[in-house]
Amino acid sequence: MELGEAVESLVSDGDSVAFEGFTHLIPFAAAHEVIRQGRRDLTLIRMTPDLVYDQMIGAGCASKLIFSWGGNPGVGSLHRFRDAVEKGWPESIEIEEHSHAGMANRYVAGASNLPFAVLRGYVGTDLPKVTSTIAPITCPFTGEELMAVPALTPDVAVIHAQQADRNGNVAMWGITGIQKEAVFSARRSIVTVEEIVDEFEPMPFQTVLPSIALDAVSVVPSGAYPSYAHDFYARDNAFYEAWDPIGRDRGKFEAWMARHVFGVEDFAEHLRSIEAEGMVKE
Repeated sequence: MELGEAVESLVSDGDSVAFEGFTHLIPFAAAHEVIRQGRRDLTLIRMTPDLVYDQMIGAGCASKLIFSWGGNPGVGSLHRFRDAVEKGWPESIEIEEHSHAGMANRYVAGASNLPFAVLRGYVGTDLPKVTSTIAPITCPFTGEELMAVPALTPDVAVIHAQQADRNGNVAMWGITGIQKEAVFSARRSIVTVEEIVDEFEPMPFQTVLPSIALDAVSVVPSGAYPSYAHDFYARDNAFYEAWDPIGRDRGKFEAWMARHVFGVEDFAEHLRSIEAEGMVKE
């Protein structure tokens, strides 16, 4: 289906939504569609929230972030994220911080229909002091103290991939991060792809997601830009560098979002207009 239709039918205010893709295949186009449709009060879930979540947080979509390491790769802080945490702009955001290993294990537990995951990684760190979803557990076989983390089961998982076939199966290759597990752990899923093909050609490190596990597939060429899609286009490193001064300044951020996401000149005026139409909650 068309991406707009997929978001409208599968993503609602208040949902927990995971937009996954690790450096590669980040679903920017889908995130921008969620922003355009004025979704609010989302719990955003992601390993390494980068520019895509800086934009969603700055647009007022999020009330909570479950994450590991938030930053702009190669540049530094996510300034819209920091502004929301430190100054409540455009609204306050709750944070739940984990490690990469913790997040990955939480997705795997959700995909496996287990209530929690167990790992060694948090023992001896300060994260259990500030994150309530990390708890000690004793191994019943060895007596070793380990750490447990609850399964992640998002309402919606959103990913980008290279191809889908005409039966709705999806193929991705290259750095695939935790996308497969995110889709399998979620109640609903949206996949944007570069193209539709009649038949998949086997590729190194290829992962195929079966259509039975997916709710919507949308053809969105360059749907991962400015991140990259292996064998289709490269990462736009200059874009990531250019984002830092944009993200630092509220006015510059709003101007960029108005022009490049909404296709209008005045972001604040656009928000007022859709609020008047009942598309955004007060």
